[in-house]
Amino acid sequence: MLQIKNISFGYKNALVLQNISFNVKKGEHLSVIGESGSGKSTLLKLIYGTYDLNEGQIFWNDTKILGPKYNLIIGPEFMKYVAQEFDLMPFTTVSENIGEFLSNFFPKEKQKRIIELLEVVELLPFANTKVKELSGGQKQRVALARALAKQPELLLLDEPFSHIDNFKKQSLRRSLFKYLKEKEITCIVATHDKDDVLSYSDIMIVLHETRIIANNSPLQLYNSPENKLIASFFGEFNVLEHYGLVYANQLKIVKKSALKAIVCNSYYKGNFYLIEAKHNEQIIFIEHPETLKNGLEISFSVDKNLK
Repeated sequence: MLQIKNISFGYKNALVLQNISFNVKKGEHLSVIGESGSGKSTLLKLIYGTYDLNEGQIFWNDTKILGPKYNLIIGPEFMKYVAQEFDLMPFTTVSENIGEFLSNFFPKEKQKRIIELLEVVELLPFANTKVKELSGGQKQRVALARALAKQPELLLLDEPFSHIDNFKKQSLRRSLFKYLKEKEITCIVATHDKDDVLSYSDIMIVLHETRIIANNSPLQLYNSPENKLIASFFGEFNVLEHYGLVYANQLKIVKKSALKAIVCNSYYKGNFYLIEAKHNEQIIFIEHPETLKNGLEISFSVDKNLK
């Protein structure tokens, strides 16, 4: 188990994290979300031992995680950290990068392991390609495979899909997180993308103004967002008198209702249109199957049971 006990940290005079506490069990997937500058990346670096804590303690089981004051080389052997900047060998092949730290005494096992990881990150056709010839997204996938090579107990991922285009991102997420669950590798992901969270995380914490403001399952946080920041992470939302926070898909255009609005714009979203409308001098958003003319008066209802 990872135990974060009342940690605080700041750069010079600026406090970044304050009184942060949470636990992560073996094999669990935790996501950390928050606005830019909320301390997501800093939290991961503290867990990895990149910095010395101002206050508090971090343990992995009975091992205390200590910073550079106590370690010449940061990062325990059982933990891997994948940052947004990739630490790769550009003039060697993808396979050589992944297998760099694997033993050469068992060449068959080493090659089998490399192929297994190439399949996880969907780079098998690029096994013999030099890293310098890859795109940014492909390099990010090499970094992921390289981190998994020695099967760490704990994997820290900082925006792990930020360089990967949508064409590959969906299947890569499924492949990677399935692999981590199968191997019971504990995973912490710092992300701004809800698609990294909803389908794969067991627990999600929300950082805001140096503190944790929410710690719960994605399902619970989506269904009962405590504030605008949490709701905004999951999608378009409205704040309506008598109803509170309401997602755009929880509003429905109907023939008759006491709730009226004037259509301002319709935005095509694939399987629906996002209708922007003005209700009592307030802009609201409604998901609707068809585009609507600007200036049209509509009636709408609220159903907070819709998910």
